[in-house]
Amino acid sequence: MSRRVVITGLGVVSPNGVGIPDFLAAIRTGASGIKWEPSYKDLHFNCQVAGIPHFEWDQLKRYVSEITFHGLQGHALGYGIRAALDAWTDAGNTLAAGNTLGAAETLWDTGCVFGSSVAEVDVVKKIIGRVDAGEAKKLGSRVVEQLMNSGITAYISGRLGLGGRIIANSAACATGTQAILMGYEYIQQGLAKRMVVGSSEHVDPYIFGAFDSMRILSRKFNHAPEQASRPMSKTAGGFVPGSGAGALVLEDLDFALQRKARIYAELLGGACNSGGQRNGGSMTAPGAPGVIKCISDAVSNAGISSASIDLISGHLTATAADAVEIQNWCLALDRNGCNFPLINSLKSMIGHSLSAAGSIEAVGVVLQIVHQFVHPNINLEDPNPEILKLIDIGSLPQTMVEKEIKTVAKANFGFGDINACLIFSKYNNNG
Repeated sequence: MSRRVVITGLGVVSPNGVGIPDFLAAIRTGASGIKWEPSYKDLHFNCQVAGIPHFEWDQLKRYVSEITFHGLQGHALGYGIRAALDAWTDAGNTLAAGNTLGAAETLWDTGCVFGSSVAEVDVVKKIIGRVDAGEAKKLGSRVVEQLMNSGITAYISGRLGLGGRIIANSAACATGTQAILMGYEYIQQGLAKRMVVGSSEHVDPYIFGAFDSMRILSRKFNHAPEQASRPMSKTAGGFVPGSGAGALVLEDLDFALQRKARIYAELLGGACNSGGQRNGGSMTAPGAPGVIKCISDAVSNAGISSASIDLISGHLTATAADAVEIQNWCLALDRNGCNFPLINSLKSMIGHSLSAAGSIEAVGVVLQIVHQFVHPNINLEDPNPEILKLIDIGSLPQTMVEKEIKTVAKANFGFGDINACLIFSKYNNNG
């Protein structure tokens, strides 16, 4: 095999668009998917806005058998199944109807890494209620698979007949980015020819409430939901919880060419590490040394120079950490001022979907490479002065920019001081 890894399929369930066409149109125009949620007011949450996909549950009947559909509980499972199977068919593969697998034989050369970070508590609550009422016998035979952390990969791999490595990963907000990197590494090491990778998340009221109690959520824009998520802004007041899923199909280049697949872009490399919760790192915040090393290692692993990066897709959650993140990028890339690349945060449109953030944002990165544009940072009419001390305002696009984009760095940083960074590029068939 060539050991070059390319992206051949994309799928997405996002607050501002379900499916690639709607999502692409939304990120081009800067369309927000953040809405006011009346139930959060009833629950006395300080933050009463969220990014929740407009997801028609009945549409899953096109993806899974009737028996599987009626046994499904939990939005995250539905989001992940939809995104992964959309990516699979987008890559030119067939998906048989009903409960028949997408392939007649087990696909030994294809695996799946798909992650999540928090349990869907409202599903667990239903089960606890039955057990506490002495009605455990009424739970049914499908409950355990709904509770398994590996449930999402089991559903995806079973539907598609995948016989390679099947991994359910969890690394907080770095989960999606880590999943993509793991899939890349398996192909690079010759352990697979193709991988379905991504992540999903649904922030239910119980998880939402836990974050709200930490006082790290946006609370000053309940009256104007679309303005609530404000990465890199002077008036940023915390992140907006989001939900959804993103998925990519990665393939060895030779395998993709042999089957005449459409190639979206190339994944050049990446890195993942932990700062060890030392040197400023903690359970809830990344330490600068770990972040800088992760970005530097990703650039080195990809075999590029930092000067070749045209765009950064940042983590940038609309908290006080945004300015620190920009400083870490400056140090890791040795670029600042007017020499700094363009940088954007999809969270300005969809909020922070925790483990799904990296995979949804990665889909956005690939679309920007394919269609040669940079999506805007909405709600950035007042950039943080601390950020403008580090980089030029021209690096912070507030409207869509049509520009040649060859190389993009995408990073996410999670609770537990876990860091992950990927380097994507425009596909060059001349190597």
